[in-house]
Amino acid sequence: MIPAAHDSSPASARPRLAWLDALRGIAAIAVLAEHLLQAVMPSLRPYWCNLGIYGVLVFFLVSGYIIPFSLERRGDLRAFWISRAFRLYPLYLAVIVLTLALSWWIPVREAVPRDLTAVAAHLTMLTDVVGVAAVVDPMWTLSYEMVFYLVAAAMYAAGVHARGGVAALLFAAGAMVAGLVLSGPPMAGDWPVWVSSAGFAAGLACVLARRAAMAATCALGAGAVVLLFLSGRTPWFGAAMLAVMFIGNAVNRWERGTGRLWPVVPAAMLVAVAPVWAPQAGWWWVRPGVWITTLTLAALTFAAGMALRDRRVPGALAWLGLVSYSLYLTHVPLLKVLVEVAGDLRATSLPVQAVTTVLVTGAVLVVSWVTYRLVEVPAQRLGRALTSRREPVVRASAPVAAGPGC
Repeated sequence: MIPAAHDSSPASARPRLAWLDALRGIAAIAVLAEHLLQAVMPSLRPYWCNLGIYGVLVFFLVSGYIIPFSLERRGDLRAFWISRAFRLYPLYLAVIVLTLALSWWIPVREAVPRDLTAVAAHLTMLTDVVGVAAVVDPMWTLSYEMVFYLVAAAMYAAGVHARGGVAALLFAAGAMVAGLVLSGPPMAGDWPVWVSSAGFAAGLACVLARRAAMAATCALGAGAVVLLFLSGRTPWFGAAMLAVMFIGNAVNRWERGTGRLWPVVPAAMLVAVAPVWAPQAGWWWVRPGVWITTLTLAALTFAAGMALRDRRVPGALAWLGLVSYSLYLTHVPLLKVLVEVAGDLRATSLPVQAVTTVLVTGAVLVVSWVTYRLVEVPAQRLGRALTSRREPVVRASAPVAAGPGC
C-alpha cells in the first residue's frame, strides 16, 4: 500500500516531510473509518463521498509527489528496488501469512483463487492488474502502487522522468478511453499471471545484478502499462489511479521549477469524467456526484497540506503517518476477527456501537504501532544497510534533479 513513501525516522528529524506524514495519517484514518463504520456504525457512514477511496487518493498523491524524487536522489535503480522491497514486503507477507493461518477460523474470501496463480500474483504485488483478488481486501491498492514504481523507474531509465505532467495526461486520457471502449479486461485467464510473474522476476534480477538494467527497467515499465489496460480488473480505474499519482509528481516538479503545472487541471478533469460512460462503473461511489466530491476532497486535502507545510505538524498526525502502512494492512483482518467474535454489531444499540468503535480504533492503533516497531523498522534498517554499501550506481542518461524532501 500505499503509505510507504518514507523511512522510519521521526518527523521531527525531517521537518520538510512532516506534512506528508500528516497527510498519510489523515488518509489512514479515513480508510479505517470507511471499514469500521461499515462494520459497526453504518448509520454514520457517509454516502455523499467514499472515505476509503478518499484516503487512497490522498495516499496516491503523496506517493506520486515523493517516490520519483526518492529514485532520482539515489540515482541508483538497484538501491531503489531494494529499498522498496524492504519497505513493503515484510509486513505485507506477514499479514498474508497470518490471514492464511487463521483461514481455518475466518475463511479467506471466495474471490481469491485457490491455486498457484494467487501465490504468483501476490509475490509480484500485481494482483489487481492481473485479475486476481487479494487475500486482504485493501491490498488491491498495492497493485497500482507497484505499477507506478515500474513506470516511474522506466521513465527514469529512459531519461524522460521530468515528464510527469505528460504522463498524468496520458494516463487520464487512457482512463477516459478505457471507460468508453472496454467492458472488461481484454486479456483474461491465468496466462497474464504467469507471464507477468516471469517477466517481473527476470527484469528485477537484471536490475539487481546490474546486467542490462536500463533495458530491463524499460521493459518492466512497458509491461506494467500493458497489464494495466489489458488484464486489469477495471482498466479505466487503474489508469485513473496512475494519473492521480503522476498528478502528484507534476505538482512536485512544478514546485521545484522542473516542470509545468498546466497538465494537472486537464488530467484531473479527465479522471473526474472517466467513469461517467464506463460499462464497468457499477459501484455507488463512481456516480458523478460522489466520485467528483471524493476527488475534490482529496485534492483539497493535498493542497491544504502543501499550503500549511511550513507550520508545525501535530504530533498525533505525524505519528499516524509513521504507522499508516501497518494500520492500512492490519485493520481489515482485525475487523474480521471482531465480527467473528462479537457477531453483527450493526444490530446493537448506538451507545454499544460507539463504545465498540472507540475500543476497536484504540486496538488497531496499538497493533499498528507494534507491527511498525517489530516488523517495519527492522526491515527498513536492513534495507538501508544493504543499500549503503558503496557500489557503482546505474544512472539514467538525463541529469537528476535532486531536491529537498526526497
